[in-house]
Amino acid sequence: MVIEELKDHQELIQKVIDLLITDIETGCEIITEVIKNGNKVLLAGNGGSAADAQHIAAELSGRFVKERKALPGIALTTDTSALTAIANDYGYNHVFSRQVEALAQPGDLFIGISTSGNSQGILNAFESAKNIGCKTLGLSGRDGGKMNGICDLNIIIPANVTARIQEMHILIGHILCKAVDDLF
Repeated sequence: MVIEELKDHQELIQKVIDLLITDIETGCEIITEVIKNGNKVLLAGNGGSAADAQHIAAELSGRFVKERKALPGIALTTDTSALTAIANDYGYNHVFSRQVEALAQPGDLFIGISTSGNSQGILNAFESAKNIGCKTLGLSGRDGGKMNGICDLNIIIPANVTARIQEMHILIGHILCKAVDDLF
């Protein structure tokens, strides 16, 4: 079982190398441009993708590898009062879009993470971000889902297994953070 899991991961890494280098490089250009311009990065996802959003935000506001100044990375998944109040008053599908409306400015970046590409709450947040004038970056899987039509860039992991998709999402998140580190 262990060997099978590692080989599945290895095969998917090779697919990502073969198919997604250009998209990942474009994602690096987007995030570094946003940071260079003094804007912030907002991130959201559900379940394991929420943890990935928090992880990437922490790498920005703390540090990834290099010592550098703290950068504005904000996970919209961490404020339990906002999450529960918005869910109660507006419905769960608006917990991220309302926070984007409150916190985002033109030129910021919203990164939405959804393994299916069809999470309604993430799709609503993309709509809000676009309306404000934010750049939008999706991390999805399978066929990219509805995120294909709404993101400036949707990096679609060519897999159907949620665990494999999430493994690639955090790897790509780390690559984005490395690109930001390289600015400094």
